Amino acid sequence: MSPVASDSAIAEAAVATPVPEDLEPAVAADGGESVEQNVTPWEVQGADGQGIDYDKLVEKFGCQKLDEATIARVERLTGMPAHPFLKRGIFFAVRDFNDILDAYEAGKKFYLYTGRGPSSESLHLGHLIPFQFTKYLQDAFKVPLVIQLTDDEKAIWKNLSVDEARRLARENAKDIIACGFDVTRTFIFADFDYVGGPFYRNIVQIARCVTYNQVKGIFGFTNDDNIGKIGFPPVQAAPSFPTSFPHLFGSDRDIRCLIPCAIDQDPYFRMTRDVAPRLGYHKPALIESRFFPALQGENTKMSASDQTSAIYVTDTAKQIQEKVRKYAFSGGRQTKEEHRALGANLDVDVPFKWLTFFLDDDEQLEAIRRDYGSGVMFTGEVKDTLIALLQGMVARHQAARTMVTEEMVDVFMSPRPLPNMFD
Repeated sequence: MSPVASDSAIAEAAVATPVPEDLEPAVAADGGESVEQNVTPWEVQGADGQGIDYDKLVEKFGCQKLDEATIARVERLTGMPAHPFLKRGIFFAVRDFNDILDAYEAGKKFYLYTGRGPSSESLHLGHLIPFQFTKYLQDAFKVPLVIQLTDDEKAIWKNLSVDEARRLARENAKDIIACGFDVTRTFIFADFDYVGGPFYRNIVQIARCVTYNQVKGIFGFTNDDNIGKIGFPPVQAAPSFPTSFPHLFGSDRDIRCLIPCAIDQDPYFRMTRDVAPRLGYHKPALIESRFFPALQGENTKMSASDQTSAIYVTDTAKQIQEKVRKYAFSGGRQTKEEHRALGANLDVDVPFKWLTFFLDDDEQLEAIRRDYGSGVMFTGEVKDTLIALLQGMVARHQAARTMVTEEMVDVFMSPRPLPNMFD
């Protein structure tokens, strides 16, 4: 697609063109089913306390499952092995991902966009999932990346002061930088500092395309929600459009955007995808992940407000050991005899699920699956394997974070040209 319209024509279209019928609520009434399984950008709850039914979620949201042929195509185009998150179905749903691969194969440009809502000083391991995967995408495709820190959102939703939200954004930026992103291809920005100019113009044009009733339907807002919540979605949508970053892309509208995120963020980008063609942009493509389960079970994602539900990147080796041993929900049986006879229930076993996220060795993971699932291996052995893995992983992150200086944060968060970002 090439640039298509002047700003005045686009603004007129934004008022005159009806919004497509695809803008459906994120959680729609469906014979009571959607009330039981509730997935929004702010709440994730499985039906009747069970795990999330991802097949129903894909059907309801209207995205597509990622297939083996597409994963093989990623390997062929990048010359790199697929990330374990791809091979193991952790990133499992897509929107227009093959369009991104088509463009890349044709020599056209795209950029990555992901983000973080800085509501706490320390990230937990679930927060690292999208950043670990985004780093793989950046390294594999050698493309630029923008990372949005929505400190404004957290000031609105969490009742944080503006100054505290800004402080948390900078602290979170240090953990993100510690993931190893390429400073020559990465721009991290916090909304309170960056929003303005072309970025704000895109926010306003997006806002003009979505009515109050539509935003209530998409996000489930009520009349009791403050107007800041209702006005926020265009802020998260705007990074999908390259002209929001003139220091990177100038006025070029023809650069595609790929967004790695958890599937609960899909409502924001369904809205964005409906608006994009009306404003002369490509629809952003998405690659979406399953939720990282809380220590207590699969039915919800981790909560930053419950310290026992998560392992934090600031936890000590002892804290990691105690949390896994005490809180990690086990699929093992009540007695050794029963366990030997039936094996572990891997569908509910949190230690095994966490190993599927973080254990790189496919053969070791398959051996644990076989032996634990058949009753040869016991829960204590699996938990010990996970504890050692997490202790090493968190220690490495902590060491990397100590190397992140205030000056490094300033560089990553400085609006600056990235001359070799597509090289």
